[in-house]
Order: sequence, then C-alpha cells, then structure tokens
Amino acid sequence: MTKMKRKYVLLFLFALACIAVNSCKKAEKASIATLFPGGTWKLTSVETKKYIGNQGISDTTINDTCSQYFTFKSDKTCAYTNFNCASQETATGTWSLSQNQLYLYADITLKDTSGNVRPFLNSQIQSLGQYSMVLNTGDIAPNYSLTQPRTIVVYGFVRQISAASE
Repeated sequence: MTKMKRKYVLLFLFALACIAVNSCKKAEKASIATLFPGGTWKLTSVETKKYIGNQGISDTTINDTCSQYFTFKSDKTCAYTNFNCASQETATGTWSLSQNQLYLYADITLKDTSGNVRPFLNSQIQSLGQYSMVLNTGDIAPNYSLTQPRTIVVYGFVRQISAASE
C-alpha cells in the first residue's frame, strides 16, 4: 500500500507542477506599440480646454477639421499631413512610447500661425484602440499649481485602413 500511496503522491505532485508551470505563462497581449502602425489616423476633432489649476474656465471643440493625417510606421518613423489646414509639406519624424506606454513622443516639427510647433513631442495617450485614438497635449503635467493657468489640447483621430494593411 505504501508503494501505491507514493505513486499517487508523485502523480499528484507532477500534475500540480504542470498546472503551476502553465498558469505562470503570460498570455500574449497586443502591445500598445502595435496599435499605431497599420493605417493612417485621420484627425476628427480638436478640443482646447483652458484651466486655472484644476478649475475649467473654457472649452472649445472644433469638429470641422480639414483632412489632417498622422501616420506611424513599424520602423518608428511618423508623418503628419496638413497640420492646422495650412498648406505645407508633410512633416516627418520619429516616434516612441514611454516605458509605461502612457505617453507618445513624436518629434515632428509642424508649422502653424505662431511659427514652428511640436505639439506631439510629449502627448498623453487618453485612449487608444484599433480604430480610434485620443491624445492630450499641452500642459499635461500631473503636478501643477492651483493658480497656474494651463491649456490642454485634445486631438481625436480615427484609423483609415488602407487596402495594403487589411
């Protein structure tokens, strides 16, 4: 009987080890970095929020944007076309994500009425999915004075799937 008990105990320990090994394997999840490439992102709205500290003082949304496009490639390059509806060459640069994948760093220099700007140099990813992306830019620091005026610009994009990426 001891031999039989030992056999069951060894079988139980083997089964337990198999379960432990399989439960420790991480399920492969889609990385946020894989959501950027694979199509062009078309700008659909721009919202400007003005605050003093955390108190909102104005909110302006512009939904009637011309055709502006943000394109990301797997080689970490990116391009922006038609920024602020101004006639200009497509701007190019590189992109990366913060280690926690909550911030997008795109070093594209664009032109607007005030000159050269880099609005996506430090963008907070508010939401990102397969077909939509919302980026917060501007004064997005988590720590701010309660009397400090700040402006946050929220860019909303939808993915335009090209035939080549389907």
